[in-house]
Amino acid sequence: MTAESTASSQAVSAQSDAVASKRPVVCVFCGSSPGTSPAHLAAARALAHVLHQNDIQLVYGGGTVGLMGELARTLVSLSGPQSVHGIIPAALVRFEQNHQEGQDPAKTIDETIYGRTTVVKDMHTRKQMMAQEVIGGGEGGGFVALSGGYGTLEELMEVTTWNQLGIHAKGVVIYNVEGYWDGLIQWVNTAVRSGFIAPSNGGILVEAKSAEEVLQSLKNYKIAEGRFSLKWEEN
Repeated sequence: MTAESTASSQAVSAQSDAVASKRPVVCVFCGSSPGTSPAHLAAARALAHVLHQNDIQLVYGGGTVGLMGELARTLVSLSGPQSVHGIIPAALVRFEQNHQEGQDPAKTIDETIYGRTTVVKDMHTRKQMMAQEVIGGGEGGGFVALSGGYGTLEELMEVTTWNQLGIHAKGVVIYNVEGYWDGLIQWVNTAVRSGFIAPSNGGILVEAKSAEEVLQSLKNYKIAEGRFSLKWEEN
């Protein structure tokens, strides 16, 4: 073996080791309300336990109330503040626990309870930062949607579209608690039958019905055959 080929092999091996050593990052979209059924909060806690057991980093929207707060608070109690990164627009901080008028937004959220918090200027910056952390993380990371409202659905659809367009190759999983996402699953099936989503892209969104299934779905996620092979300046 020549010196050049040896150096090349070592470089490839080092790169592989670096990728393997990266901690997986999961971005969770979910509601700032607890929902009317206790099953939604229970699902948030169950997901936190699974993330803890598998040494997975959480990035989320930075809220302290509803499902968002329950998820972050539970994981911090298990894995410590370093395991959670909340990213929240400044305009939304006023809705969080312990907020006082005139207070520095960065000091509103207790990081010992909810993890590291970054306050950003707008929603676009928040979503971009969350996506970048997932994309830069290790194997087995991805995007997960617990139950939520308009914002949760919008964030979920954006990362699903980005997957289809080839902007990222991470898994997209919906944690379907008590049939909450059944309507969305039916819509995808209808869109495929109606010719608006290619059959080869109908599986970009994967359903999971338990926290354990969420993890397995991310680990075993297969890129859709119809995913566009586009080149983007910034991933």
